[in-house]
Amino acid sequence: MSDAFDYAIFRIAPVNSLVQMRCMTWKTIRLELARTAEHPNGSEAYAYVFRVPLDDRGNIEPETLKAAEKRPVVRRFWPSEADQAGVVIASPKGWAFSYKVGEDDDEVIFRLKDHPLAVGEYLTITEPDGRELPFRVISCHE
Repeated sequence: MSDAFDYAIFRIAPVNSLVQMRCMTWKTIRLELARTAEHPNGSEAYAYVFRVPLDDRGNIEPETLKAAEKRPVVRRFWPSEADQAGVVIASPKGWAFSYKVGEDDDEVIFRLKDHPLAVGEYLTITEPDGRELPFRVISCHE
């Protein structure tokens, strides 16, 4: 028996390898309007449903999202408007919901870059007119 030790069997894969990819899962998230002056109890009628890749901490996995192009979809439900379908994009201001080419209709999601998506968490979405609205994560599942 040799005293030499084979370190090759203890190689650790780089962080950006398949190990990390296995911890990332596409999730469908539903947001509903949280408490506002106009809606003191919030409102399930104002909602977003979107699909994004999340890591094991609940944060968006940016490289997967950018590479997926049209896979990270969003649907906007508003009682007084027709439903809108779009995509989740990386914009100069952070992650945003976009329904048409260009930035005119983008709805920026405040601090989503470093904020986990988990049931019960709150997010602020800035509408194209600059109005900020609070939303609560109602569900998050595969």
